[in-house]
Amino acid sequence: MALELEDHDLSLFKEPEEFRPPSPKPTFEKFERKAAHISSENTNDPQIFNIRLVGFHPLWAHQLWNASKCVAWYLDEHKDLVSNKNVLELGAGGALPSLISFLNGAKKVVITDYPDEKLIENIKYNMKLNLSSKGGCDIVKVLGYIWGNNTGPLLDAIASQQNSQSMTKRSYYDLIILSDLIFNHSQHSALLKTCEECLDIENGQVLVFFTHHRPSLAHKDLEFFEKAKANGLFRVEKIFETVMKPMFEKDSGCDIIRSTIHGYIMTRQKINNDLV
Repeated sequence: MALELEDHDLSLFKEPEEFRPPSPKPTFEKFERKAAHISSENTNDPQIFNIRLVGFHPLWAHQLWNASKCVAWYLDEHKDLVSNKNVLELGAGGALPSLISFLNGAKKVVITDYPDEKLIENIKYNMKLNLSSKGGCDIVKVLGYIWGNNTGPLLDAIASQQNSQSMTKRSYYDLIILSDLIFNHSQHSALLKTCEECLDIENGQVLVFFTHHRPSLAHKDLEFFEKAKANGLFRVEKIFETVMKPMFEKDSGCDIIRSTIHGYIMTRQKINNDLV
């Protein structure tokens, strides 16, 4: 015989109001650009960004990574990488490099992170907070995206308007930004698949900035570049290295390794099918 519960008995299954701790509130972190790299014609651009970070997230979007800061500084120093270019950021978190790309004259900026409403809304908030006076709604687009999935929506985001009587060439990205993503060793192939499909042959580049947060697994981090070179699609070059305060001071492992930020650029190459 089925057990019947009266309405007041259902309260037995309700969690007490304070059973689960409240979600941490968002935090803010300031980022200062290096004045020497801000061009004289853009003196009205913000020099200090206020980046909002989600209070906590299992995908680590609640951190403003050292690698992200270094990418931003690097793009201010090397504006040619983004000026009049289509730029894609994967796993953007607070999206600092994308904001810098916009200010340095990118043609289109597509900012992506895992399709979690909290993450996507936080990116949009940072755009409004830091770029509200600069416009750019037609230049910057925010999308939820899972690495390795169908890249059609990413390419559609930069598609040229097509005249009904004429076809236009498919648009691709000139630059893809990866800031502290390659510690996700299981996702190396997915990241590379997305990069390969979104870059124009022989022209596209990928900026990969990272830290060996787990020194004992540094060799696993570097396997990303071995995979990138294995099929001949990418030429890999180290372009940057600096030392900052480690992200996680209490972690184990060599302090200097955990404090060093490395920067690589990967350039898309055309495979000679006659040799394959």
